[in-house]
This record gives sequence, C-alpha cells and structure tokens, in this order.
Amino acid sequence: MARDVTTVLNDLVETCKDGEYGFRQAAQDAHDPELKTLFSRRAGDCSTAAAQLQEQVSALGDEPEEGGTAAGALHRGWLGLKSAVAGRTDLAILEECERGEDVAKGRYQAALREELPPQLLSLIQLQYEGVVRNHDQVKELRDRMRAHA
Repeated sequence: MARDVTTVLNDLVETCKDGEYGFRQAAQDAHDPELKTLFSRRAGDCSTAAAQLQEQVSALGDEPEEGGTAAGALHRGWLGLKSAVAGRTDLAILEECERGEDVAKGRYQAALREELPPQLLSLIQLQYEGVVRNHDQVKELRDRMRAHA
C-alpha cells in the first residue's frame, strides 16, 4: 500500500534534519580541521535537501516538517555520549556518522520504492545519490583512520 506523498516527503525532511544536526555536532566535536570542514559542508547539504523537500510538501498544500525525529535526537545524543566516553576521537565520530548515513540510505531506499510522481522520484533519487556519496566518503575516511590507528 502506497503511503501518502507528503508523509513520504516529510519522513525524508526529518531524515535530512537528523543528518544536518548530526553533522553539525560532528563538526563541533572533530579535532581534524579537514573533518570539521567536511562535516560542516555535509550539514549544509542536508539543510539544502530538507529545504527542497519542504518546498515540495508546501507545493502539495501540506505542512512541511521542521525538525528531526526522536530517534535522530537520540542518535545525536548517543554521538555526544560516545565521543565523550571515547575521548572525542575523530575515529569514533566518523564511525557514528557512517552509522547515521546507513540509516539515511535505508530511509531513502524505502522512499524510492513508493508510488510517487516522477518529478519527486527524480528529486529523491538525486538526494539519495548524495547520501550514498556522503556515506562512502565517511566510510573511506574512517577506514583510513583505522589503518593509521
């Protein structure tokens, strides 16, 4: 059974907001200046994606979501707790960011299986490709950091 179009879009808005908040926290906690820059850029990308989706929800005459999910808030809280316990290592932060991007990939994959208008599927596919790139970049950095640990 197909979910309501705005419900699918609003779920993705929440996913993007979760990513934005998580990457902002990661940028604050990271030690490496390159990671700080990367995480800040990714937070901006997530914010842009959320705004694009919110625009589509508004165009459909519905009220767009403004924030992230409760699970996302827990994820961000866990990221803060884990980085504090782990001595705020960049490796621990990268590992948690990868986990967050795994969740985002799953949510986008689920949205792509929904019966949606073609222009929305195109937008979601484009954003999904960005999530996959983010995930792969974070994973590569994590792997390199593990190899040097």
